[in-house]
Parts: sequence; structure tokens; C-alpha cells
Amino acid sequence: MTNYLPEGRVFNLPENRYYLKSEERLLEACRMGITLESRALMCDRDHDLIVELPFGRGLIPRIEGAVGIEEGTTRDIALLSRVNKTVCFKVMEVRKNAAGEGEYILSRRQAQEECMKNSISKLVPGDVIPARVTHLESFGAFVDIGCGIPSLIPIDAISVSRISHPGDRFFNGQDIFAVVSGRDGDRICLSHKELLGTWAENSALFAPGETVGGVVRSVEDYGIFIELTPNLAGLAEPKENVRPGQAASVYIKALIPEKMKVKLIIVDVFDDLCFPGKLDYFIDSGRIDRWVYSTPESGRDIATVF
Repeated sequence: MTNYLPEGRVFNLPENRYYLKSEERLLEACRMGITLESRALMCDRDHDLIVELPFGRGLIPRIEGAVGIEEGTTRDIALLSRVNKTVCFKVMEVRKNAAGEGEYILSRRQAQEECMKNSISKLVPGDVIPARVTHLESFGAFVDIGCGIPSLIPIDAISVSRISHPGDRFFNGQDIFAVVSGRDGDRICLSHKELLGTWAENSALFAPGETVGGVVRSVEDYGIFIELTPNLAGLAEPKENVRPGQAASVYIKALIPEKMKVKLIIVDVFDDLCFPGKLDYFIDSGRIDRWVYSTPESGRDIATVF
């Protein structure tokens, strides 16, 4: 079993459960060099991670907790933040204490190094990969692209429709897809908006005369921009007491491909505790060479070349 998925995606797979059933099977995984997953119960005073195993105690020593910990290029917060979450690991050795009980020495670093060598190092711009959101900052979303190895999706690369914070689109622990936009040394650079459809693909989901839901994204003197999908927003006429972030019901007056515009009429706006909506991907695998958002009728060329 070779898995280079984001942490947490392997935990419930039958193969992972098989090797965690007993010490004998864990030793089999050790001999075969298999990467497994389980839950980190705590991080002790030495910043060693204690890992839950059904038949004993797993220990990831601090320097085995992540690539770069020993060298000082990765901060210890990378270990502390794994508590009560799933971690990947390889089995290094089995020790016995005075009572004959097993203590299992594990390495997350080795799993990450293998992932980097066999998977991440081979990624090229345009590759579409699975990712898991790990935390959100005002400037972008940090994601796990395999075995806990981090990457960043900048806020302006999350969607065509502008958002004020990545939390408008993502939540921690969310499984998403991303596309490799480039490399910065050993780091992978990511984008996301190219997977959410072109103007034509998104506008085809709607028709004039329909009343649909949306989210107010910005309020300008000349009108109010309302997001219908992450890659499609329309403009409604100015209206009092409307604020960004509010939910809205809107009447679709017109879809204009040659201008790439959606004309809307606001029916109602209201405050709503909006959890980020489900993301519908138009692309979730393979590779993209060139992605064109704009329509042929518009005469514009809004595109990403990988």
C-alpha cells in the first residue's frame, strides 16, 4: 500500500485498518516500508508525538515529527498542531519495556521524505491534485498536498469571484482539489480557480427569469456584486442597507456572453450564518495546459497558461 494522500485520507482505508490490527501486522508493515495513519493523542514536553495504537503506545520522536524539524526550517508548531488529528508514519522499530509491553517508534519525517521523492518532486505545472485545508490566513489557504506536506493557495487564486477571506470559501479539514501553478525551489505553488469552471460553464447553470440564491460580495456606488457560483458573479442595481457577506435572493434579468455580464435584480437580502458551500468542480483530475475563462464572443482573453 503506497499512499501519498493528505493526512486523514488513508486512516479509514481497509489496508490501513488491517496493519493496525496487531503487533504482528504492524511489524509486517515495517518490513514492507508501508506508510500508515493513526491519531496523535498528545505532544509531550519534549515535543514527541504520542500516537494511538490499538495494542500499545506509538511514539514519534520530535526530530521524526516532520521534515525540517531537526534542521530548524520547520517550527515545532507543526507538531503541536497535529494533536487530536491524524498523522502518517512509518514504523522504525519495536521496543519492549520492563513489563514486556511494546513501544512502537514511528517516523512521520520518513513518510514525508518518501512522498516528496516519489510524488511531489514529480509534479509539474498544470497537474491537478487532491489537497486538504489545514488552516486559513487572510492572505490564503494552507493545504496538505500529501503526508502533511504544506502548500499555499493565495486568496486571489481561490476563485474568480472575489472574497474577503479564504474562510468565505473553505473550512479547516475540507477536502478539495488544486492545480499546480509552479514551483519555488522545493515548494509547490498552487491555484484553485481554474477547476471551478469558465464563464460559459457557470452561466449555463442559470437562465433568465429564474430567481436564485447568492452571496453579496461587494457594494459599490454603481451597483452590488452578487456571487452566484465561486466563478460567476452578477451586478444588481444599488440598494440601501446591503452589506458584503449577506445572503441574497436575486432575479436573473439577463445573461450576456459577449460582455460576460449577468444582470440581476435583488429580491431580498438577509443575514445568514453561511457555512462555505459545497464546491462543484468542473475539473478534478489529470492535467491542464491552458485554461480560458472568457467567452469567444467577448473578444477577451482571460486565461491561465501552465
